[in-house]
Amino acid sequence: MTEETANWSSAAGEQEPRAEQEVACDVAGMTFEQALGELERIVQELERGQLDLDAAIKAYERGSQLKAHCTAKLREAQLRVERISLASDGKAQAEPVDLD
Repeated sequence: MTEETANWSSAAGEQEPRAEQEVACDVAGMTFEQALGELERIVQELERGQLDLDAAIKAYERGSQLKAHCTAKLREAQLRVERISLASDGKAQAEPVDLD
């Protein structure tokens, strides 16, 4: 068995390497600020153009995961902020949230 083969998950139907699954779990545990900071660092590295092709592709993939995580975190925050608002009489009320 090659090292590459060993990295692939043995569960039926899974096509994602274990290392990529671990990275996705790692991203899921990040705060918004942590993910945004790493995303900014990756963008700077890519803009400098000093990465070889493989490293640039991996950085881009990681950046895509971080962007999706940041978007989800912002959406969660939006829901929390918009759910409760004050009515004209000063009483708190729940507002429907439009995510579009």
